[in-house]
Amino acid sequence: MPISPSRRVLLVDDNRDSVETLSMLLRIKGHDTRIAETGEEALGAAEEYQPHVVLLDLSLPGIDGYAVAHELRKRPFGAHVVLVALTGWSGREVQARAAEAGFDFHLLKPVEWPELEQVLEAASIAT
Repeated sequence: MPISPSRRVLLVDDNRDSVETLSMLLRIKGHDTRIAETGEEALGAAEEYQPHVVLLDLSLPGIDGYAVAHELRKRPFGAHVVLVALTGWSGREVQARAAEAGFDFHLLKPVEWPELEQVLEAASIAT
């Protein structure tokens, strides 16, 4: 049983194994998940699914995660969605660019469950 209420979580990453594993963990913890592998898929899925949280890789084929985040923030539901950069990229410049694009959090891969749980808890407060 999750500590936070069940969240709709959109996972966006072109590493299929990684995203399916994370999706399975989130579902075990009581959350509903959808998966997208490209920026284009993410935008369509987000529009249809209206997630509470988007876990978004920055390095995607086609539209990168920064552009996806920026576009999501323009959508009617985008003001309330919690955007999380889930990436292997770190550093001040990357974090500043992510914040500029509209991300609320920046987590490094591989993410540890307690860290992700804190983000989901923050999403419960925000929504």
